[in-house]
Amino acid sequence: MRPFNLMELTKSIISCFSRLESIRYSHSELTPANWCEEQPCMKVKTPSREIILTQPTSTFFVYLLGFLTIGAGIYFLAIRGSEISRLWWGISLLLWGIGALLAGTSYQAFAYEIKCAGRQSCAWTSWWEVVYLMFQQMSMNAILVAVSYSCTTGSLQLVLKIYALVSSVVYVIVTLVGGIVPVKSFITFNLMVWVSTPIFLFVCILNSWRYHNLGTSMDLVLLGTWVLLLITSAAYYIYDHLGITEKLWRRGTGIWFSQNDVLHIGLILWVIYIAKVVAQQITDYAV
Repeated sequence: MRPFNLMELTKSIISCFSRLESIRYSHSELTPANWCEEQPCMKVKTPSREIILTQPTSTFFVYLLGFLTIGAGIYFLAIRGSEISRLWWGISLLLWGIGALLAGTSYQAFAYEIKCAGRQSCAWTSWWEVVYLMFQQMSMNAILVAVSYSCTTGSLQLVLKIYALVSSVVYVIVTLVGGIVPVKSFITFNLMVWVSTPIFLFVCILNSWRYHNLGTSMDLVLLGTWVLLLITSAAYYIYDHLGITEKLWRRGTGIWFSQNDVLHIGLILWVIYIAKVVAQQITDYAV
């Protein structure tokens, strides 16, 4: 029998997780040489070496979103009292905020250092981004649980909580497989959006139905939450589809304002609305 070798096991695990770096950009090859032609960069000298930061203004927006969302999550937890729905709103916003910081680190701030430094061609993604996708989708499921405590009871509430749990577990497994094998289609932003879409549609229908029949202020402000999220998402996809980022940037001769900036600014307004308007309205279902 071959003796257990911790070093070989460690190398095997590292090898599995490093396969993600083999995925390359499909539309054009990005290399350390042309990276800063495709997006703005800023060089920062440290005692040990020079670090290249990517998209400084975009980094500001996404980090601001992350810290504001975490702050909103802490606020929900601080005012939760006996309301389980506020507890789950707090959990959701904490997950969303941490995910935003993970995404901002790899998509924006340290993208060059994570994906390009020391390589001949740049990697398409990183584990920072894969974990972000997991946090983002689990955040949407936590929102579903929060809404279930506010707007449903009995069997429907149980079904929604089971759906949220199963959906989170399945998505995390699929995403892990996508990162380890790797399978590019399993770890895309668009797939995460599609997985989260049924939740969005359900809460829209539920709060619309409740407001039509009950006229409660909580359902009205929750409808406002979903409308703002829809407008933000639509603005992102329209901006991206029209290719405005590239038209403005023109390989460094224009200005940098990307579709992600549109998304993050919209989400900053969204989370401020949640903290200022929604938080105090959220209560558990009144039996």
